[in-house]
Amino acid sequence: MRACGCDARPPEVVWLRLLDGRAVARPRPMRTELAKLYDMIDDLDTAMLTTRRSDGHLVSRAMANQKRAAGADLWFVTSDATHKLDELATDPHVNLAYFKDRTREWISVAGLAKVSRDRETIRQLYAPDWKMWFNNGVDPRYGTPDDPRIVLIGVEVHSAVYLEANKPQPVVLYEIVKGWLTGTEPKLGEMHTVEK
Repeated sequence: MRACGCDARPPEVVWLRLLDGRAVARPRPMRTELAKLYDMIDDLDTAMLTTRRSDGHLVSRAMANQKRAAGADLWFVTSDATHKLDELATDPHVNLAYFKDRTREWISVAGLAKVSRDRETIRQLYAPDWKMWFNNGVDPRYGTPDDPRIVLIGVEVHSAVYLEANKPQPVVLYEIVKGWLTGTEPKLGEMHTVEK
């Protein structure tokens, strides 16, 4: 029994009709799958960002999603005093994990992170709720887009796997209960894979 909670289907394809009338399957374009991935992430506030410590162990922490901007596929904000910046300097490979409890959908993103102190991008992404993370102090810039402690982490997506629930919530619940009672794999949705 597989434990993925999905229909075992080949990767999504787009069927193209050639001039001679033949139909050919091509993988769905990366941008289409990325758009679907973005739509799912837009419904989620928080990612678990996993980095590798200097001793080789993995560490995860909750990070708030930021709006989209040029320069990276996904953006996060942090302080320049955090250990995760040292970890990223040593190994920029990261994983982002998301889970939506209500629908049982999940997302796993693998990518490369880069640290940015670009003030223009910080101004573009800035949100008033950042103030709570950058306490006001003696410097009038603290808690504003000009706060020198604010650093961005941009993630370039290299691959992603996610489960998209393609059934109403009551049907998903029924599938879970049915699987539990019968010992069969619940059919919760459709698996998607995004590869660059």
